Amino acid sequence: MTAVTFVLGIVLALALGAALALLRMRALSTERDAPENPVQPLADAVARLENQIRDFELQREHALGGLEQHLTSLSRETVGLAHALRSPASRGRWGELTLRRVAELAGMSPHCDFTEQESGGGMRPDMLVKLPGGRILAVDAKAPLSGYLDAESAQDEPAKRAALERHARQLSRHVTQLGGREYWAGLQPAPEMVVLFLPGDHFLAAALEHDPELLDRALARKVLLATPVTLVSVLKGVAYGWKQERLAENAEELRRIAGEFYDRVRTFGEYYVESGRSLEKAAQAYNRSVGCWETRLQPSLRRMRELGAGGAVDAPELPQIDVTVRGVSPIENGVGQPSTSLRPLSNKSAASSATLRPIS
Repeated sequence: MTAVTFVLGIVLALALGAALALLRMRALSTERDAPENPVQPLADAVARLENQIRDFELQREHALGGLEQHLTSLSRETVGLAHALRSPASRGRWGELTLRRVAELAGMSPHCDFTEQESGGGMRPDMLVKLPGGRILAVDAKAPLSGYLDAESAQDEPAKRAALERHARQLSRHVTQLGGREYWAGLQPAPEMVVLFLPGDHFLAAALEHDPELLDRALARKVLLATPVTLVSVLKGVAYGWKQERLAENAEELRRIAGEFYDRVRTFGEYYVESGRSLEKAAQAYNRSVGCWETRLQPSLRRMRELGAGGAVDAPELPQIDVTVRGVSPIENGVGQPSTSLRPLSNKSAASSATLRPIS
C-alpha cells in the first residue's frame, strides 16, 4: 500500500463521518420541531367541521321556521278563500269578474257588444251579448260550486266522491231551473238558448265524470254549458260577425257616397259644357265684332284720315279667333247609350257628410 492510497482512505473516512454527523443533526432537529401530540391537526379540523355543521343547522331551523309561518298564513288565506267561495254573493262576483275577463279577451268591449248587470221582467242574467242583427244572447254565471269545494277539502276518497256526485246533482238542478226561466222570452229578438258559464274547465269535467248525460239534458233544455275556453270561442265568433256587419255597412255607405259623387261629377260636367258653349258664343260674337270693325268702322276711319281729321297713328288691326271650343262627350250607360242629364244636387244633400264606422 502506497502513501497516496493511505491518504485517500483517511480523507474518505473523514468525509463519510462528516456526512453521518450531518444526517444525525438533521434528524435531531426534526424530532425537536415535531409536536408532542401527532393527532392535534386532525382534532382541530374536526372541531372546525362541527362548528360549520352547527351554523348550517341554525340557518336551516331559521329557514324552516319562516317557511312554516308562510305555510300557516297561506293555509289561513286558503281557508278564507274557500269560505268566501261558499258564499253565493262572493261566488257570483267571482264568476262575473271571470266572465268580464273572458269577454275582454274575446274583444267584446262592454261599451258596444256586451252589457253586464242587466235585469228585467224578474230575470237577471249576468251578461247580455249583443249579436249582429239586433239579437241578444243571455249568459248566466251563477253556477253552484259548493259541492266541488267540499270535494277539494275532503280528507278521504269516499267523502270526495260523494261531494263530487253532489256537485253534479247541483249543477243538473241549476240547469233545469235556468232552462225554465226562458230568458229569451223577455229579450226578444233573441235565440232560444241561454249560456251557463262555469269559471273553470275542471268544474264541468268533474260534473260530467259523475253525470255523463248532463250535457245532453242541458242542450235539450236550451242551456249551453260553457267554460272560459268555449265561451272565448263563442264570443270570438260573435266579434267576427260584428266585424263582417261593419264591413257590410261600410260597403253600403261607400256605395251611397259613390252615387253622390257620380251625381256631383255629372253636374260639374254639365256646368263645364255650358261654360264651353258660352266660350264658343263669345268667340263668335268677337269675330262678328271684328267683321263689323273691318267693314264698317275701319273705312270711315281711313276716309277721315284722308280728309285730315285723323291722328298720327293708324287704327289697329283686329285679328279674328279661329280656335274652336272642343265639345265634351256624354257619359254612356251600360248599354252604350248616353245617360240622361241629372239635375244639380240640392244644398242639403250636397252639404251632407257620410261617416264610415271603424272596423275593429
